[in-house]
Amino acid sequence: MESTFSTLLQRHRSIRRYKPDAVDPALIEQVCGDAIAGGSSSGNLSSVSIVLTRNAERKQRLYELHFEQPMVLQAPLVATFCADWYRTRQWLRQRGARDNFDNLIGYHVAAFDAMIVAQNVCLGFEARGLGVCYLGTTLHSMAEIAALLDLPDTCLPVTTIVVGHPDEIPEKRDRLPLHAMLHDETYRRPTEADIDAIYAQREVRGWERYMAVPELKARIEALGITSLAQFYTSEAKYDPDVFRADSLALQALLEAKHFLPAPQATPEGEPR
Repeated sequence: MESTFSTLLQRHRSIRRYKPDAVDPALIEQVCGDAIAGGSSSGNLSSVSIVLTRNAERKQRLYELHFEQPMVLQAPLVATFCADWYRTRQWLRQRGARDNFDNLIGYHVAAFDAMIVAQNVCLGFEARGLGVCYLGTTLHSMAEIAALLDLPDTCLPVTTIVVGHPDEIPEKRDRLPLHAMLHDETYRRPTEADIDAIYAQREVRGWERYMAVPELKARIEALGITSLAQFYTSEAKYDPDVFRADSLALQALLEAKHFLPAPQATPEGEPR
């Protein structure tokens, strides 16, 4: 069993090309049920909901919200995992209990519970030979996705996966060395020499992978990027200006969904 689980983890690949074959609905329910049953849940409150999208029109809209990544249309199933206190808070009201979880800690608890379930779902599908890929674009389109999926108050999407039968066998992506992330007793701050050693392989392999894509190579060169580190915080990848703007939008969304209190105004009408 131990070696089987290790093999499953080592076999992981992010699949971005899919065959059109549908995924058996009974299998989807079994995987999701197992993932929830086997996932740790704060207070056993199950503060997570999963929205399954198979309808072509809805997938088209999700494709647009996820920055037009082709795999959203190719994969027969899109699963959106939501931090969800709406159900729990309704139960509290109906039982005359004090309200709670409409706060930042509540959001963190529900978001982490949702991520635990999402990873279990991924393992469940991969164990059955299906392919999956996380969509980080969820974080940049949370408000629009929430509206499309008709998510209620204190319920927000935190991650999304596409699922289907793989139509590719990509190479295994490298990870940073274990010693860079595993700390004994206290955090071990890396020296400049440690950083050079930790990222040496990544800088070669990552750069080669991105430069092998003609369109991306042309954009990298047009932007004057000369290293993998520069690429990661450029307009071509994770633009800091976009992240700052989307972070402010996320804060506003958490306020609108009552995970954060709305900013109070001063007597002059200016926010504090």
